[in-house]
Amino acid sequence: MELRTACSPLDMKSYDTTRLRKEFLIDDLFRTDEVKMVYSHIDRIITGSAVPATKALTLDAGDELRAEYFLQRREIGIINIGDEGTVTVDGTVYTLRHRDGLYIGMGSREVKMESAHADHPAKFYFNSAPAHMTYPTVYIRPEDCIKVELGTMEESNHRTICKYILPGQVESCQLEMGMTTLMPGSVWNTMPCHTHDRRMEVYLYFDLPEDAVVFHYMGEPTETRHIVMRNEQAVISPSWSIHSASATRAYTFIWGMVGENQDFDDMDPVAMQDLR
Repeated sequence: MELRTACSPLDMKSYDTTRLRKEFLIDDLFRTDEVKMVYSHIDRIITGSAVPATKALTLDAGDELRAEYFLQRREIGIINIGDEGTVTVDGTVYTLRHRDGLYIGMGSREVKMESAHADHPAKFYFNSAPAHMTYPTVYIRPEDCIKVELGTMEESNHRTICKYILPGQVESCQLEMGMTTLMPGSVWNTMPCHTHDRRMEVYLYFDLPEDAVVFHYMGEPTETRHIVMRNEQAVISPSWSIHSASATRAYTFIWGMVGENQDFDDMDPVAMQDLR
């Protein structure tokens, strides 16, 4: 498990491109037959992936958590962006199709992931956060989720937000997750932008061809920076940072939030004229 420490906005002002990518970009995800995890000191979120092609993969607490098992004091949300696979939670098997999700509450001892076909493996992406109580494990189908359509073609930001884990739909201690899909011809997300000091966020960008790039914007509103990202890469966004992007074509991203509250609409808007 890779460890990332927290970062001050004052420090980030002096970062060059290499340092910015080292601190916030999560690349080389979705390695065949491996589990990759990045533990961030920012709200203790773990961002990870598992691609079980020729063998089953299980979540391991490792030395970093000082726990008997991965979910001893944690909860997790999993979304499959690959082909069909299964997640077995303490003996109960859940079949996840492309874009299906699963919330697993604190206390589940064994989480095992497998693919239906080795040559077309599942790609399980997950966010995990510390938990204080146990909520039930829930299988999530995108067709059953709350959806919100936002933006316009004129502003190049016509998109659909699909909310997987949030209060009133799938209960959790602090984790929220969902997926935003941009319509063809739209390339902007979360612009006008915002911050939310109560929560941090992680974005995973995918559904991009090999020659496409995403420009992810971050930093304080008056000290913005960008990271050039490619397909199936993730980025950590501290609570003090904006989190927005434009790209060379339409894309999809998974957002995961943890922190002080679970109020999806608790945002501090940034006026366009204040951006620098």
